[in-house]
This record gives sequence, structure tokens and C-alpha cells, in this order.
Amino acid sequence: MGIGADQLTLIDAFLETAAADHAAVSGLRRLAPGLTATRCDTTDVRDETPFRSYAKVDLFLLDGRDHCVKITSDPSVATGVILAPRGEGA
Repeated sequence: MGIGADQLTLIDAFLETAAADHAAVSGLRRLAPGLTATRCDTTDVRDETPFRSYAKVDLFLLDGRDHCVKITSDPSVATGVILAPRGEGA
């Protein structure tokens, strides 16, 4: 499936002011139907490098094509996204 350039542009615009909360996850699901979207605590991804960072949230891409789900930096193979809070409230 993957995430295309147009979808990434929409995601970027949406996450510029979004927080890593339920509303952002719901918004991403509406914005990109078929894409898995979830939120996790910052400590859950502390050893990973975000695909993109915004004012209030880090974006990680999720590759769920194989038996084990993993973080990826390649949008063409991403099947979902993970949001994690950043900054002092993280």
C-alpha cells in the first residue's frame, strides 16, 4: 500500500498543529482511510528515530507487511503511522 507524496503532504499539514492525542489519531484515520494510525508513549519509541517531527508530535512510520511489525523510514512500504508526544508534555 504505502504512503504517497500527496498523502504525506496532507499528513504534514494536519500534524503541524496537532497533539499526539485521540483527536489527532481519529483525524489521521479520516484523512488517510486504510492507513493504520495509533498513539504511543514517548518512552515506547525512545530508541527509534522519528520519520518527521512537528511542534507537539513525532511521526513514526509503521511497516506491518511481515509477521513482525516494525518502524520504517520508507513511506513506500508504510502501512500505518504512530504518533508520540514531544516536548515538555511528553
